[in-house]
Amino acid sequence: MGRMCYSVNMKRKSKKQISKVNRRNGGARHTVRPAAAFLLTLCVVLSVGIAGMMIARILISGTRDENGPGIMGQVNFWAAPEEVPQEPEEEIAESISRYAAELSDEEYRKANNILAWESSAQDTVTFGFVGDFLLDDEYAIMANLLRRGATIENGISEAMLAQMRDVDILVANNEFPFTDRGTPTEDKTFTFRADTNTVSYLEDMGVDVAVLANNHIYDFGEVGLLDTLDTLMNAGIPQVGAGRNLEEASAPLYFIVNDMKIAVVAATQIERLDNPDTKGATENSAGVFRCWNPDKLYQIVADAKEKSDFVIVYIHWGTENQAEQDWAQLEQAPKIAEAGADLIIGDHPHCLQGIAYFGDTPVIYSMGNFWFNSKTLDTGMVKVTIGQQGLESFQFLPAIQSDCRTDLAYGTDKERILAYMRELSPDVRIDEEGFVNKN
Repeated sequence: MGRMCYSVNMKRKSKKQISKVNRRNGGARHTVRPAAAFLLTLCVVLSVGIAGMMIARILISGTRDENGPGIMGQVNFWAAPEEVPQEPEEEIAESISRYAAELSDEEYRKANNILAWESSAQDTVTFGFVGDFLLDDEYAIMANLLRRGATIENGISEAMLAQMRDVDILVANNEFPFTDRGTPTEDKTFTFRADTNTVSYLEDMGVDVAVLANNHIYDFGEVGLLDTLDTLMNAGIPQVGAGRNLEEASAPLYFIVNDMKIAVVAATQIERLDNPDTKGATENSAGVFRCWNPDKLYQIVADAKEKSDFVIVYIHWGTENQAEQDWAQLEQAPKIAEAGADLIIGDHPHCLQGIAYFGDTPVIYSMGNFWFNSKTLDTGMVKVTIGQQGLESFQFLPAIQSDCRTDLAYGTDKERILAYMRELSPDVRIDEEGFVNKN
């Protein structure tokens, strides 16, 4: 951020004139009495002085005229000196940065989940979003990565990674706990976990925020969730959507960047049971931020909107392997927007779902699996640009997960996926590069 400086340079100009009188006596010499000489000299001096003052006043006195500046500029010598108007200190601070106080108070930022961030542009910030990814080496994704060579490029193409790393802030759904402890949830068909040292792959992918509000983060119980929180913290990767108690789990993550404050909220509907395997956080116990009863989510979104300029809600919802939205998605989406969300990103169904708008708030109901299993699936990445006036662009980048590897879609595959997204999204326009606008 630059510093705004105020300076005033006021120059007063004056001109000194010297008059010389040369008398020529071309005739008889006259004798002048001393008294008369004195009076004559005095009259001449006074006349010259008065004339000079009148001329100066004519030249200068218009400078403070109500109708505009006078001949000599903006200084009126005849008026008493005026103080240069100064902007009040609080207004100067506001013009420098609306968030200067928060940026200068590290303890406050830590206590309120606020991150000071840098952007590649001066007045905008780009966010990227991808769906589910999995790093459990007992399942196909990581098993194949290790077989091919443990570098991330053997699981995600360089072109796809370039898009992920290019955004200022990448948000991804961490669909597993990082833990070497605990026991799997009894009677659950699929339980996932990854070794804590695999957290380095998030940095390789360009992940800046790990979303934990999903139905697998608790697969190895509370100890697995707590290990995940510690692992991410030690790796310097912020998380959202889970915590050691409800206050922590439901807390938005804030970014201050380019004099904007942007909130990220994450919540999950899944599982839709009174006593789910994935425990919701309480006042005294760890868990996820559940929104099957959405009232708490609406309140968190409304509070975040009061404290920030832009609110993003990343929500785990929908029915698995179903391209159409279910009733709970259709019911909650407009209410989340009404509460104050400026962008809604959905996942969980393991397949793509459509895009819609509620007012000026876009929602993509599901981004599908991103890098999750061995199936061949259409997927994608959402890329948005946010500026001082709000959302400037929304782009869906088509991609394909195939043979445990994810790459951008090209040629006919790209055209096919975009055509499919248009079919799922009758109320929006999607151009040939995936840029989305409401009808």
